[in-house]
Amino acid sequence: MKSSKDFLSGTLRTIILALLKEHGKMYGYEICQLTAKLTHEEILLTEGAIYPALHKMEKQGLLVSSKVKVNGRTRKYYELNQESLPEVAQEIRLLLDFSQHLKNLLKPAL
Repeated sequence: MKSSKDFLSGTLRTIILALLKEHGKMYGYEICQLTAKLTHEEILLTEGAIYPALHKMEKQGLLVSSKVKVNGRTRKYYELNQESLPEVAQEIRLLLDFSQHLKNLLKPAL
């Protein structure tokens, strides 16, 4: 049986972009924790999944990062590149539309 983890790979990027758009600058572990909280622990992001995605989006120019010392430790914070905001909004809109189409297709089968 498929788990939510199986569906996550195609949506991880958009989830991260949406959280950064809504909440501003965040570090990887914080994104993982907020995702778990907002989904009542139904979607659990792992560091092994999130950091490669963050690094890739930074290389693509969607995100910018900055390092901040917090309690003697350096944290790498990510935020949306302001120039990528139209692309980010479009990507979120596309996933929402796709989700609605899926709901229309699947709901009658329940």
